[in-house]
Amino acid sequence: MNTLVIPVKEIARQAGEIIRHIYENTTTISYKRKDDNSPLTLADRAANAFIVQELSRLEKQYPIISEESTLPPYSERKKYKTFWMVDPLDGTKEFIKRNGEFTVNIALIDKRHSVLGVVYAPALDEMYWGVKGEGAYAHKNGEVKRLTAKDFSITQENLRVVCSRSHLNDATRKELNSLKDPILKPIGSSLKFMLLASGEADYYPRMGPTMEWDIAASQIILEEAGGSIISEYTHKPVIYNKENLRNPHFKAYGRMV
Repeated sequence: MNTLVIPVKEIARQAGEIIRHIYENTTTISYKRKDDNSPLTLADRAANAFIVQELSRLEKQYPIISEESTLPPYSERKKYKTFWMVDPLDGTKEFIKRNGEFTVNIALIDKRHSVLGVVYAPALDEMYWGVKGEGAYAHKNGEVKRLTAKDFSITQENLRVVCSRSHLNDATRKELNSLKDPILKPIGSSLKFMLLASGEADYYPRMGPTMEWDIAASQIILEEAGGSIISEYTHKPVIYNKENLRNPHFKAYGRMV
């Protein structure tokens, strides 16, 4: 997988360039609503077409599940042992708002667990990646650094808590209210998990709807940095390729002690 991550990073970067070109050269970003009421832009579609095409050209071939592609029926995909999980533009609302907080997410899932993940933030030119058993890394500001989550206790004061900039519901607010004077760090897309992995934040509770492709790439990066994404119902790491691809409510942590 260490050799596989190199071309996947390049695919994510080039998809990001497609997104950034649209982002920087479109005066008004138009979009339509999908069936779940989430927005869909030209950038989502263009990045998805490129990623699917390039993953299909890799020497090692796996099925692809992407937010913006037709979902295979469960009778077919339940047979998948190893497959790609793609979110070509995570944080479409942030893209529309033009705040730069959007990412390209590509993950490899094996036996229902994320084993390779790449997250690229085109507007920030920040690349993050992780491979099972090999660590997690970031390339930003011209430097490559290994990611290490910070130790924290859930009972301590002033926890650095990341929260969604566009999706903060009552259940999540209730969890935030149970903490001791938390310092909130609103940010969009999978960049929330990257703050945890890099030690810049401690905790991210998400008591609202997300989909598997929203977190698949981030999970292995965070785990390899020493953190975790835990289902609120099973109290175990989130798994993938369920019949319903909606995630359970979850809590993501840095290195909790």
